Amino acid sequence: MHFTKMHGLGNDYLYVYGAVPNNVAELSRHLSNRHFGAGSDGMIFIGPSTVADFQMRIFNADGSEALMCGNGIRCVGKYVYDKGLTTKETLRIETLSGIKDVGLGVVHGRVEQATVGMGRAVVGDVLTLDVDGMPVRGIPVSVGNPHFVLFVDNAETAPADSLGPKLERHPAFPGGVNVEFAQVISRDEIRMRVWERGSGITMACGTGACATTAAAVREGLCPQGMPVTVHLDGGDLHIRVRGDYDITMTGPATTVYEGEVEL
Repeated sequence: MHFTKMHGLGNDYLYVYGAVPNNVAELSRHLSNRHFGAGSDGMIFIGPSTVADFQMRIFNADGSEALMCGNGIRCVGKYVYDKGLTTKETLRIETLSGIKDVGLGVVHGRVEQATVGMGRAVVGDVLTLDVDGMPVRGIPVSVGNPHFVLFVDNAETAPADSLGPKLERHPAFPGGVNVEFAQVISRDEIRMRVWERGSGITMACGTGACATTAAAVREGLCPQGMPVTVHLDGGDLHIRVRGDYDITMTGPATTVYEGEVEL
């Protein structure tokens, strides 16, 4: 099987053009292992679509299937354009959370970044959960997949590695949840770290950055309709949340290497 390792701000996946194999969960767990495999946050399979230009399916490092990946979809756009599978610079990509529009930033014939129409976020009311007898206050947000956004004083020292997995598996979220630890620096700047459902701490999470910005807009911490820079461990994303919570995300997409594995 031929694969291409790509990343969006360090959120890395192994990309394959072709049908999803029957043993995809086992394959994703094996190849994602950073010591005994290629090393990644999971695998993304790309294929033709009957309702869009292409479709993508996302499998986490633990073998579970994800609904959407903001960093991943930018890399899908780069993959299909750079490999000559399309000449379009505006694409429609089918995901399990709906069809997303992707505008490609092409420089000298190669995609360097992409802007994604992420759709409309659903921002819930503030929710206080009991975690080991301690109250944890956050905001549930759906951007096609579930998030729980915690606003903290210092994102660098927030206990993402210990509190993240407890919240991911909290009874309030029967299907699990992605957890964001967000520090609002200014009206147009947020520092965020993330615990991703099924993958743990990752360098970046595009849907998490969107969910965090939507929650910040809801709380009056960031403005509607204006770009907000979200600083993640792997770099920056630029998020715009309109008054109806319709979101666009802009960020880079990078190819690391091509590889083959014997199945």
